[in-house]
Amino acid sequence: MKKRYLGISVIAVAVVTSCGYAAAGDLNDPDVKDSNVQEGFAIAPVPLDLKGKSPGLVGLGSYIVNTSGCNDCHTWHAPGFNWAPGGNPYIGQPAKINAQYYLAGGRLFAPPGVVSKNLTPDSDGLPAGLTLAEFISILRTGRDDEDGHILQVMPWPLFGLKTDHDLRAVYEYLRAIPSLPNNY
Repeated sequence: MKKRYLGISVIAVAVVTSCGYAAAGDLNDPDVKDSNVQEGFAIAPVPLDLKGKSPGLVGLGSYIVNTSGCNDCHTWHAPGFNWAPGGNPYIGQPAKINAQYYLAGGRLFAPPGVVSKNLTPDSDGLPAGLTLAEFISILRTGRDDEDGHILQVMPWPLFGLKTDHDLRAVYEYLRAIPSLPNNY
């Protein structure tokens, strides 16, 4: 395990420094050295825009999002397409997330009309078009401001138990992924 994390540490540092967004002091930040942050950088399936963002929060957010099943509902162009062709681990293939539609929403659920949201940044850089306060409120209450109904599919009762720091990290990660407006 030590060798693996050593490799991930090098990858995380390389990602942060190659993007030119981290000052030398940032690499000594305990948040960036945290193993969950390092793993988050290693498992991010899309390029990340770290400009103006906290690398520690982005890495932690990636870890939370990519180990909590968000991809299962929010990366959906057609049934089974949350995994890239040839990358579905449930049928014995090496896991590979469908980066083309990553977190762009579009999965239809029952009751009719319930569709997973596009979580990618909008033209203002806001994930799903939400401010941080709106994002946290939805994950804490399960109520979408658009219609006020309780989100019956989203596991908000579990995400609502996460700390404010964890939810800020998820939000910061979603700000760092590529924008895919109207992708479904």
